[in-house]
Amino acid sequence: MNKELVQFLLDAKKSTYAGAKGDGKTIVTDGSMEFNYSDDTYTYRDRYFGSDPFVGEEVVFLNDKAIWVMNYRGYIIDKTINEGEVYGFLKKSLMEVLEGAPFRGPSQFTSGDYKYTSEFKGDPDSFVGSESISHKNTKVYELFFHGGVIS
Repeated sequence: MNKELVQFLLDAKKSTYAGAKGDGKTIVTDGSMEFNYSDDTYTYRDRYFGSDPFVGEEVVFLNDKAIWVMNYRGYIIDKTINEGEVYGFLKKSLMEVLEGAPFRGPSQFTSGDYKYTSEFKGDPDSFVGSESISHKNTKVYELFFHGGVIS
């Protein structure tokens, strides 16, 4: 994957769900929620269904052709935990997305009683991975993702 596309992914992710002020999303006629971002070269779309659990897909387009895709499914495990706190912490974690792994957040991120962990196999061209959030050392959330470059 070229550096320009990686940088675009980093910018798109920080400008949409993770960095959205308020909701920042569009409700689509099919009931899904969607975030969009574009520059002079690429267009990014993150569309998901549901809230807990939720499932979604991020797609990067070049000249109206999909060139990179990531699918994901996540949910809160502990239904007694404050959902707003968990997703607020998730957004902070996703703002730390790294150039070498432009999928979700960093391998680890901690703030207060929350800890985010992400693991993956592969590289931006082809990958599979998972992320989790723990609160006071108890796993309260998890998500699975996979994707890569398509032709």
